[in-house]
Amino acid sequence: MQVYTAPLREMRFVLNELHEGDVFGAIPALAEFTPDLTDAVLEEAGRFARDVLLPINRSGDEEGCHIENGVVRTPAGFAEAYAKFRDGGWTALASAPEWGGQGLPETVNKLVEEMISSANLSFGLYPGLTHGATTAIKGHGSEDLKQAYLPKMVSGEWSGTMCLTEPQCGTDLGMLRTKAVPQDDGSYRITGSKIFISAGEHDLTENIIHLVLARLPDAPKGVKGISLFLVPKFVPGADGNPGAPNGVSCAAIEHKMGLKASATCQMNFEDSVGWLIGTANKGMEAMFTMMNTERVSVGVQGLGVGEAAYQSAVYYARERIQGRALTGPKRPDLAADPIIVHPDVRRMLMIMRANNEGCRAIGQWVSRAIDAERHADDPEVRQKATDFIALMTPVVKALFTDLGFETANHAVQIYGGHGFIRESGVEQYVRDARITMLYEGTNGVQALDLVGRKLPANMGRLLRSFFHPVSEFIEANKEDAGLKPMIEALEKAFGALQLSTAKIAERGLKDPDEAGAAATDYLRLIGLVAMGYCFARAARISAAKLASGTEDAGFYQAKLTTAAFFFDRILPQATACFLAIKAGKKSMMALDDAAF
Repeated sequence: MQVYTAPLREMRFVLNELHEGDVFGAIPALAEFTPDLTDAVLEEAGRFARDVLLPINRSGDEEGCHIENGVVRTPAGFAEAYAKFRDGGWTALASAPEWGGQGLPETVNKLVEEMISSANLSFGLYPGLTHGATTAIKGHGSEDLKQAYLPKMVSGEWSGTMCLTEPQCGTDLGMLRTKAVPQDDGSYRITGSKIFISAGEHDLTENIIHLVLARLPDAPKGVKGISLFLVPKFVPGADGNPGAPNGVSCAAIEHKMGLKASATCQMNFEDSVGWLIGTANKGMEAMFTMMNTERVSVGVQGLGVGEAAYQSAVYYARERIQGRALTGPKRPDLAADPIIVHPDVRRMLMIMRANNEGCRAIGQWVSRAIDAERHADDPEVRQKATDFIALMTPVVKALFTDLGFETANHAVQIYGGHGFIRESGVEQYVRDARITMLYEGTNGVQALDLVGRKLPANMGRLLRSFFHPVSEFIEANKEDAGLKPMIEALEKAFGALQLSTAKIAERGLKDPDEAGAAATDYLRLIGLVAMGYCFARAARISAAKLASGTEDAGFYQAKLTTAAFFFDRILPQATACFLAIKAGKKSMMALDDAAF
């Protein structure tokens, strides 16, 4: 069955302890957000996720969305849940106070996003896309557009979307055909069709604000000729409220593998009024402001589903009795032992636990950088944060979602045949998690972005934002007897990463296919090293806490045990990634196309 309780103790650890003292902390602008305040926010968010969103997760999946005369109806309970979400101020959590937001740090916001994703991923897409849209408008929109749209989008009265994909173009947006014709009053008329538009039409808000990529009549070909436009479903009147319909319609909703309670729409724009965001023919720059924010959030979605799958699997493993422990009965009072006693079930549970904890730790590291980029006083710190975010965004998106899907599959395996049956609820996690590996740029595209753009950028400067702290940590802790096995394993994996980086740089300059062939393995390798670094930090903190006689010994001992499992059973994958990268492209590209 689907069970979920926010892992608040773990969240407080990654928020307040794990990264303490790093270059991205101690920001004066965020000093008011004390642990007491953020604890209260996280506790209330956890209650909302468990009590309001989780109960409509499976029912929403069963019912799905429906389209009636062009109007999309969300499943029973979603409109009521959204009203509570909006009234509780959750839509405004991380938005700027100048537009009605609460201005909480991104570190806190990402933990709340994780809870929402765990409890009800479909629901989370509606407010999540709105937050991304407001980020693009705030960063690139005119003052008039900001004043007209941001307050109501931040409050949750209005929602937002991003309209990129068309039937003939997905990743290759240079082929898009939607047109934008300039008008004498400074507006534009937008005509075209978009597909796969999450939350493109629904009954949760009174207006939907679409951010649409389109071409001007004289635009250059390819991605250099794309502009971004704000196109409301209803054009606001003089009073600021929704007015006349704007030629925006939903032709159909997609029938999907998962996320069935999230409306994925085919949208038509017919001579719709829109306004330019940013500069003409520079729409990709403005859209990537939104997409980069969304890619980190999609990574958190993968983690959220993984956490819910893990908790549901633990629940079942404790309750389901089958067979006896290999070392003799553990529960002689029962007809059989709970399956949690069996090594292979433990193997899967520990993989799930380590995946979740490792991703959550990296997620907080990146979130701290986002806060530093926005609020740090020191320009050097802001630059380091910008570099780190750029490097790690594709890693967060791809690694977290790959592992979230893997974790969901382990949950089904632990349930056995019952996991394959819909009534168990865990098969939904597999279906829902699968899309996170596809949207906002497939994970293969993320890997290409990492090796093709991020590695060579500024002569490798972005890598230093990651390599330097890892190297410094290894050097500073080499002599710690208690950590020695972990530090040695981390150093070996880090060495493999450094050698792989050099190998890709050398080969990729001569043959781009060599870099492409290595990309996915390289992304996983850098992700494994990042997880190892975070687990080693966690182990050092936990050992110190246990030595001091902490009252929370159970938590810190579990931290040490999970870290040990990661170094024993998961980090060795780094060697396989290195060997695959070293092998190069030859066998991958040798087979003739016709032979497939």
